[in-house]
Amino acid sequence: MTAPRYDVLGIGNAIVDVIARAEDDFLVAQGMHKGGMALIDEARAASIYNAMGPASESSGGSAANTIVGVASFGGRAAFIGKVKDDELGKAFAHDIRAARVAFDVKPATDGPSTARCYIMVTPDGERTMNTYLGAAQDLKPSDIDEATIASAAVVYLEGYLWDPPQAKEAFVKAAEIAHKHGRKVALTLSDSFCVDRYRGEFLDLIRKGTVDIVFANEHELRSLYETADFAVASVALQKDARLAVVTRSEKGCVVITPDAIDAVPAMPIDSVVDVTGAGDLFAAGFLVGHSQGKDHRTSARLGALAAAEVIQHIGARPAVSLKALAAENGLVL
Repeated sequence: MTAPRYDVLGIGNAIVDVIARAEDDFLVAQGMHKGGMALIDEARAASIYNAMGPASESSGGSAANTIVGVASFGGRAAFIGKVKDDELGKAFAHDIRAARVAFDVKPATDGPSTARCYIMVTPDGERTMNTYLGAAQDLKPSDIDEATIASAAVVYLEGYLWDPPQAKEAFVKAAEIAHKHGRKVALTLSDSFCVDRYRGEFLDLIRKGTVDIVFANEHELRSLYETADFAVASVALQKDARLAVVTRSEKGCVVITPDAIDAVPAMPIDSVVDVTGAGDLFAAGFLVGHSQGKDHRTSARLGALAAAEVIQHIGARPAVSLKALAAENGLVL
């Protein structure tokens, strides 16, 4: 087996994040479910944009955030996602490449516009997302290049991408190619509402070994096994998964293997400003450590470090070099 060109390659929705501060009253007036993610059409997207306050824009999407985090740790990173050849699409491509992430998927020349996600951050740091998926849903199996997939130590798949049928096919194709070439496949469950929609299919992916590493938060884990009991759900996941990591906010995380359930504490922080991207950046740290041969606890500490950094400022991307931050905390990569 040849040495990998990339540590982690992410496949997910290519979305431009539009982030603004908002009061709880704004969410109520707009009929938004606080802390949730709603899929919206282009007309609703325009309506929200017109009503919201000043905003910042950056390339986003869950897996893209993770991959930018991988690059910030000094990892070799690549991303596959679909944009349209429009202004937002060009902004996404420029932004992610500027973060030292390889991004070579050809933009669509017709069809819906580039995806965008309106993220409302309330004073308590909670984020409420409204997503127009647009061109991101047009990812096809033909966008999955075998040589590119084969060149990544870990292929990281975004659960949100399980919605569009063609993207689902692309997802499965990538997993098959990765395993054919002796690489690993990771999946993030993305959102408890996403798990509600595809519980059976996600469990099938885990139980059949289509995915080797599962990322979830405790809400997604409880949804996956339809129980309010975290311990019961953890034991169920232990029976199904080869390796899983479940984040628990300020409680840290648990690393689950067939042999053990190991709790790893969160990193201390001064204050929570915006939890957008916490899970995405946790996955970045864990995957960088894992792809470079670190033990599970060290990988989890890298994840906790990245999550702690990103929740202390607005936006889902690191504001400092995560590699330098890791070194400052005795975690040398």
